[in-house]
Amino acid sequence: MPSSPASNDPRLAQSRTGMVTSPHTLASEAGAKVLREGGNAIEAAIAMGAVIAVTYPHFCGIGGDAIWMIADAQGRNTVLLGLGQAAGKLPDYKEPIAARGPQSTVVSAGAVDSWRQAYDYARAHWAGDKSETKSFAALLEPAILYAERGFPVTGSQLFWTSFREKELAGWPGFSKLFLPDGKAPKPGDLFVQKDLAQSLKRIAQHGAREFYEGELAARIGKGLEAVGSPLTAADLAKTFSRQEQAVSMDYRGVTLLAPPPPTQGVTTLEIMGILNRLGFAGVEEGSAEYYHRCVEAVKQAFLDRGGIADPDFAAADIARRLTPSRLDSKAAAIKARALPWPHLFRTGDTVYFAATDAQGRSVSILQSTYFDWGSGVVAGDTGVLWQNRGAAFSIDPDSPNAIAPGKRPFYTLNPGLAMKNGKPHVLYGTQGADGQPQTLTVLLTRLLDYGLDPLTALSQPRFLLGKTFSDSRDTLKLEESVGTATAQDLSARGHETSMISANSPLGGQAGAIVIHDDGLIEGAHDPRSDGLAIGL
Repeated sequence: MPSSPASNDPRLAQSRTGMVTSPHTLASEAGAKVLREGGNAIEAAIAMGAVIAVTYPHFCGIGGDAIWMIADAQGRNTVLLGLGQAAGKLPDYKEPIAARGPQSTVVSAGAVDSWRQAYDYARAHWAGDKSETKSFAALLEPAILYAERGFPVTGSQLFWTSFREKELAGWPGFSKLFLPDGKAPKPGDLFVQKDLAQSLKRIAQHGAREFYEGELAARIGKGLEAVGSPLTAADLAKTFSRQEQAVSMDYRGVTLLAPPPPTQGVTTLEIMGILNRLGFAGVEEGSAEYYHRCVEAVKQAFLDRGGIADPDFAAADIARRLTPSRLDSKAAAIKARALPWPHLFRTGDTVYFAATDAQGRSVSILQSTYFDWGSGVVAGDTGVLWQNRGAAFSIDPDSPNAIAPGKRPFYTLNPGLAMKNGKPHVLYGTQGADGQPQTLTVLLTRLLDYGLDPLTALSQPRFLLGKTFSDSRDTLKLEESVGTATAQDLSARGHETSMISANSPLGGQAGAIVIHDDGLIEGAHDPRSDGLAIGL
């Protein structure tokens, strides 16, 4: 991969002995400390996941879900789906499932159990790799410290607190926890979550299953019941993360790995499969033709996305979607004129973080409470803000994604990992719900087709198709930095465009780590976030 202008930028981390990246500096530092002390990539990621659940409460928390992509230099790879399932007893829905409030807390939370399963995976498969194994409790210590003593409020947290200001007061338990003294904190204020600290202490002391079967689980269940949630402690006890096989596809000499349904991982692979056929020979990166090909490939893949659902309840058709003949047909359907955007946009937010260690053991993770601030419901006195993932279900009984007891909803979570010569090569992922495959499209093509380093690839302009809180039209939203001429060219091709600010939060907060053939590791986190990559 050739060097690019960012190679001398201090925001581009470089190392030969390991690296972490996350959207919050404190989380990255916690992960880097684990690696420096001889821990492995999974242990570093657990430490980061716990800290980010404290320091980025508007996008994730222990009341949400997580997906892990894991691979090592021996060629082993797997997926951990730390996903909740719908309550065992559901209301008789006559109206769409609420997006906020107690009735949106219809799905349990799998993130904490995913930490347990990841930790067990490392001990089972990496125990002989001479790592200095950390105790599970030790990995949670930084998160407990920041919850108990506080951390400086980020601009991102302040933005999403201010943006939802008119809604926040009506969310059960929210004001007490997130609006100290009845008002939004200011940037740099110390933000303390003592109830959450106590919950994390119990998890550290008694293990991850304390969240699902212990005294903490009972208190969570009681707190949710008190506000009218369909979830019970019995639903928590039935929640376990799953180890699954990744969906894969070859692209430009690497193998892209993605999580299986009920996630949209296959959608990203479908987009890349279409682009593999179109190619970028003679196409300048950042040109109107570049964006046109990416945008139209996204549209073709999103036409199929409605069929993704929990495979326990609805048959998956992954193999058919990724057959060469179908991808050929999709690529051939892309014309010089833009196809109208045919998709109902889903909102959502999450965090991406990743780690790789000196032995090449690597993890790529998304952790989420779905919408910013999730359901807005805090479970009693636990300090746990619950996700609203149930809002992703349909109440149409004919939909593959129709809500049912014990069913997992469609998930936008979509972290990725690319293998080269049987070893981890690129770790990547982004925040952004429906925007995730779109952001990954430009990130992967810039890394794999144009050879940009991670920081340069993450810094380039992006697009977003669909409605947003700032624009209710299904336009092609372009960051201003694409340039007027490129935007006009896209409009002339039939794209209904609108402009958003450069480095807009709507473009997602992505991260990437690239492990080169010669052992050099390069990584960065999005300039649109509060985070960074740290190389050892």
